[in-house]
Amino acid sequence: MELRWLEDFIVLARTQHFSRAAEEQNVTQPTFSRRIKLLEEGMGTTLVNRQTLPLTLTPAGEEFLALSLEVTRRVAATRQRLSQLAEEQASQLRLAAPQSLLAHFLPAWLARFTTPPPLTPYLRATGWLASDFFEALARDECDLVLTYWPRVEGPQMPETDGLEHRCLATERLVPVSLPDPDGRPRFVLETGPRASLPLIAYHPRGLTDMALRRHLEGIPGAPDFRVLHESIQSGNIRELVGLGYGLGWLPERVVRETLEAGTLVRAGDARWDVPLEIRLYRRQEVGQPAIEALWESLATHGESRRAR
Repeated sequence: MELRWLEDFIVLARTQHFSRAAEEQNVTQPTFSRRIKLLEEGMGTTLVNRQTLPLTLTPAGEEFLALSLEVTRRVAATRQRLSQLAEEQASQLRLAAPQSLLAHFLPAWLARFTTPPPLTPYLRATGWLASDFFEALARDECDLVLTYWPRVEGPQMPETDGLEHRCLATERLVPVSLPDPDGRPRFVLETGPRASLPLIAYHPRGLTDMALRRHLEGIPGAPDFRVLHESIQSGNIRELVGLGYGLGWLPERVVRETLEAGTLVRAGDARWDVPLEIRLYRRQEVGQPAIEALWESLATHGESRRAR
């Protein structure tokens, strides 16, 4: 049964005349009469008493009218709700970001807004490498990318043509280790000849690993490392470092409370810290109102830059 048949029947019951009802429904009278007849055949009973003028409804027709009014009311309400949901979904911004930024940066950053931007974390992205983020942004799988970025760029950076960014904050990777019984780091970063240190490392194709390696290249006499494990997520590195398998570099926001509690300690002084930026990327000239509003609100907090 088509919804328009119910609407036809409601109009006929109100006008009590086939010609006027057909005119309101913008069809010819024969077409309208045929649709009412098909409706009656579908319901298996006579709904309209055609022997009276104006037309009246049979008892079955009166019952069916009440049902038709309720069905069309519910359909109209559902359409309105679906339209609202579509508008809300259209205004939502899909944000791809590493898990550490979602957990340790995004909530505090959003709290600074009187009216937070409508960001929806794209959780599939938490296991991606940096190149995956920018490829997803290029193919419109997400609207924004929040990512760490090396303060000193190197070779094999992700492709960011056609993108622009704002720097939201700075961060630094700090070397950490499980403490020994005296509270000193079990694994200590020192310069000069010494045995290699066990390292819980980042994925070798990731931006974080590249930033760390370039930083270590600038420290004369940096030790050799014996890589025990490689991971995309800093949470995995923190867990293995906490079990005492080796040392690792972690974002300061991620380990701040742990360092304060003394369950992890720094494995070296500030010269071993790796400076990073926290950047928000978007496609240029998208024109989506929610993105434009967010970008405008960030104008006083950071310089918008076209990605190189």
